[in-house]
Amino acid sequence: MTGPFAGGTVEERIDDWRRYLGRRREIRTADVDELEDHLRDEIAALREVGLADDEAFLVAVRRLGDVDTLSREFAREHTERLWKQILVSPRAEPASPARRREAWVAIALAVGAALAVKAPELFGLRLEGPSAATGFYARNFSLFVLPFLAAFFAWKRGLDRGGVLRLALPFVAGAVVVNVLPFGPASHTERLVALHLPIALWFAVGFAYAGGRWRDHDRRMDFVRFSGEWFIYYALIALGGGVLVGFTAFVFHSIGLDVESLLERWVLPCGVVGAAVVAAWLAEAKQGVIENMAPVLTLVFTPLFAVALLAFLATMLWTGNGIGVEREVLIGFDLLLALVLGLLLYAISARDPQAPPGGFDALQLLLVTSALVVDALALWAISARISEFGVSPNKVAALGENLILLGSLGGSAWLYARLLVGRGRFATLERWQTAYLPVIPIWAWGVVVLFPVLFGYR
Repeated sequence: MTGPFAGGTVEERIDDWRRYLGRRREIRTADVDELEDHLRDEIAALREVGLADDEAFLVAVRRLGDVDTLSREFAREHTERLWKQILVSPRAEPASPARRREAWVAIALAVGAALAVKAPELFGLRLEGPSAATGFYARNFSLFVLPFLAAFFAWKRGLDRGGVLRLALPFVAGAVVVNVLPFGPASHTERLVALHLPIALWFAVGFAYAGGRWRDHDRRMDFVRFSGEWFIYYALIALGGGVLVGFTAFVFHSIGLDVESLLERWVLPCGVVGAAVVAAWLAEAKQGVIENMAPVLTLVFTPLFAVALLAFLATMLWTGNGIGVEREVLIGFDLLLALVLGLLLYAISARDPQAPPGGFDALQLLLVTSALVVDALALWAISARISEFGVSPNKVAALGENLILLGSLGGSAWLYARLLVGRGRFATLERWQTAYLPVIPIWAWGVVVLFPVLFGYR
């Protein structure tokens, strides 16, 4: 039986299954042979009723898992990946009515987000208006798009009434905080709130994405994977949209019409928020396509980021120049380290859990270690600045964020090192990352809710 299979033949899948069982010392070869006979009989029976080879294998393994514990473990660990391979196989079927309905819901929510970002103009608050209006948009920008993104997943996952109420709570709280607190002119805490509220609410979207089961390790890792895929799709849409806007302005200018004002006031803001929902739908509907890109992207950018950080450390050591602690520098370093952490999470989500440790894992450890050193230097500079000149909202926020990144990167470095020397398991590293994730929104909410009060809205 050698029918085609997405990612290999059925025989190759059966070989994978045998190797998985063979790694367990408590099972004998004779037992594996007997189980294989049952598996092949089940596959043959399923093929006779019309299932394709790949589908028959997966269903047969699932059924065998009802009577055999090890086969059940294999099914749990492997079948989700194999189903995704089937979804991107050449014999893909036309979009189903459910898929089309999902697309229309996403489009409707994208239009809703576009209308929401323009609604404040009815009350005289224009995006390109005075500084007060600009501050309003900065604080509320995430509230123009993320509720619609959360609504999409709440509908798709079928959240019950209790789940919807729990999902609505952070959005209502965020709207109250950013619009009721009396921020002062040129307020540092207002800028911090504008930067941290999207982070806090993104994890509310994660609650909807997980169907309310946020405590489930696998669902949190799925959300990490989705976040990376969403970013890729959004970047692609943004690039295409930028080209479209540029050419639109050019062709109208060629006939003597200036449409730049229309593009800036309507197309750009509506496109920015609407594309976020469309990118989420694409990431969800086509996740198998981008998922195949994840190993390539991590393979390309992991060494590049590692080289950049090592070059920075070497230059800093050679010149003796310390890290500045101006607000822009602090934000830049936090973004850099957050990107490294995001790249690490995405690489972990894309890695085959059953693969033995190899050279790429060593490269990941090098990246994480370099980021740890940079983080430690940034912490030293911030602490020295606070000791010399006292606290400020920006310095305290940067200090907290660097400490959070230090904890995540430090734990990852330790677990990667144990994995490489054969004293740890990849599953432990994966679970560490998902278990640490809630620390990020907790800190973000602390900045949003507490910092304005603690620092007098300045």
